[in-house]
Amino acid sequence: MGAGLFELRRDEITGWWVATVVDRQFRRGRFALAAAPVPDDGDCQNCRQPDGEGVRLRTLKDYAFNVVGSRDEAREAERNMAQVAMASARASGSWRTIVAPPGEHRPLQLVGAEILRSMLEVARQAFIDAEKLGQTEYLQVVQNWGAQAGARTNHLCLDLYDLPQIPHRVAEEIGGAARYMIREGECPYCRLVREEPRAEVRMIWQDEASVAFAPFASRSPFEVWIVPRRHGADFAAATAGDIASTAEALSQVLGRLARLDGPPHNLVLHTSPLRERVDATYHWHWEIHPRLRDIAGLEVGTGLPVNPVSPEEAVEELLRQSPLRVESDRS
Repeated sequence: MGAGLFELRRDEITGWWVATVVDRQFRRGRFALAAAPVPDDGDCQNCRQPDGEGVRLRTLKDYAFNVVGSRDEAREAERNMAQVAMASARASGSWRTIVAPPGEHRPLQLVGAEILRSMLEVARQAFIDAEKLGQTEYLQVVQNWGAQAGARTNHLCLDLYDLPQIPHRVAEEIGGAARYMIREGECPYCRLVREEPRAEVRMIWQDEASVAFAPFASRSPFEVWIVPRRHGADFAAATAGDIASTAEALSQVLGRLARLDGPPHNLVLHTSPLRERVDATYHWHWEIHPRLRDIAGLEVGTGLPVNPVSPEEAVEELLRQSPLRVESDRS
């Protein structure tokens, strides 16, 4: 039989399927892709704006999302938009970015614990503020590292998208976690942080507060989840210990991924919606998705993710790599 056998794996939380290639010999060179810099002609706006020397919060666009819905609603909105103030239109949310200190263009795992913790604390405060305002449905935190991952700057930053709707992926996780809890009697993420360290085959790193592992139904090569051991749906309620552990986990995991030539990646936070209480059933967590391959026709035609390397092989490769990190912040 030729190489390329697909093993269909089911995500126990969402119920979605992934096709994982399990009989192809792993070749590291297929996944050696360095994050490409963003062409900026040497002019980094995040180094200049806003004023200050430390971690800063910059607003890129207020009223960033105009809800139009159907094509008919879009045409109506186009006719009326110029006649009303933006605040009175069906526009809401914002696009902001948490920027590291001026001149900080190093990858996340190299900046040191103090800067990384500070950036995560600013993100947590953004959730607290957004919940108090109650104007939108969801706050999405992402990091795009490398031009291939959609980055628009070489500056280290975390983007905040204040959304007027709950993202489809998060909604599926929330619903799936609730169904899982009804069926199994416990939070699926709590089970994962208990069982993955026991199984060991997909484990990358752990401490007393967090667990980092490759999910069984990984959608992309070298996908990693960082999940707190303590149950909690809302990142706004994360403790100082949670923040410190997350910072260390990100440094450890991205340090190992960096040995794959420093790949482009997307880092995303999944947490509870701003105006819904899902405390008993959901569990906030971070996901790291390296961008190491193009999407092919099978995925476009079926919506079925195809992962050309099993998570078990990916973890075996990552554990062979020594983490690439520094121990202190830039002076």
